[in-house]
Amino acid sequence: MRVWVARPLPAGARTAARLRRLGHLPLLAPVLDLAPSHAPPPEGPFDALILTSANAVPSAAAAGFSGLPAYCVGGRTAAAARAAGFSAVRDADGDAAALAGLVAGALPPGARLLHAAGRERKPEPAATLAAAGFAVTLWTAYAATPLARLPDEAAAALAQGRLDAALHYSRRSAATALGLARAAGREGDFARLAHLCLSPDVAAPLVAAGIVSHFVAAQPTEEAMLAGLAPGPEAVLRTADHFAVPAGAEPPPGRGNAG
Repeated sequence: MRVWVARPLPAGARTAARLRRLGHLPLLAPVLDLAPSHAPPPEGPFDALILTSANAVPSAAAAGFSGLPAYCVGGRTAAAARAAGFSAVRDADGDAAALAGLVAGALPPGARLLHAAGRERKPEPAATLAAAGFAVTLWTAYAATPLARLPDEAAAALAQGRLDAALHYSRRSAATALGLARAAGREGDFARLAHLCLSPDVAAPLVAAGIVSHFVAAQPTEEAMLAGLAPGPEAVLRTADHFAVPAGAEPPPGRGNAG
């Protein structure tokens, strides 16, 4: 399949290489620019570090926090932390709720936690941990800036029908890709793609715009998301009715919850 990889570098390059190994044709055209925020790190002491994205790891390591126990949201973030020299790394292997549970099960209430995250971030797991009695300090370690316009290569591929699918790893990236396609007059072409999303939350901006997300990963991992790709044009048809929504939520009209 011809797949648009819109996630930022360097992760986008890793995904593109993986797609090639799987026999697909990736188009690497990020819609967000990642860079360190250069915000000074807060003064401690801290008992542990919370990492909800691998993008925060370089700044956290450069600031001298590699000696802290690092509680990571998933395997990719944990691997990045280990590669950066963090020795005590715990992996929640899930989402923000799983990460909050991991921290609460390992540390006593009142522990001082540093959450290194991006400028645009969700309230969890910090909100749950603060409510449970932990002292959580937020630090903006990096920023993701949307591009001013749709990358030329993506615009051309959409216009010429040279894409079958798009991968979406974050809610903000999905919303940005949609907004840039709309501004470029390519929203219809964008909507016709098979959209593979890491989670129901990532798919939310597409669903709100009336774009049915053809495949939502059963687990928030790249492996689970890429399972929605298959060789040949029939792949889009096979995944077209797969849509997952958060527990307790109503599926979009005319769609069931495929889980």
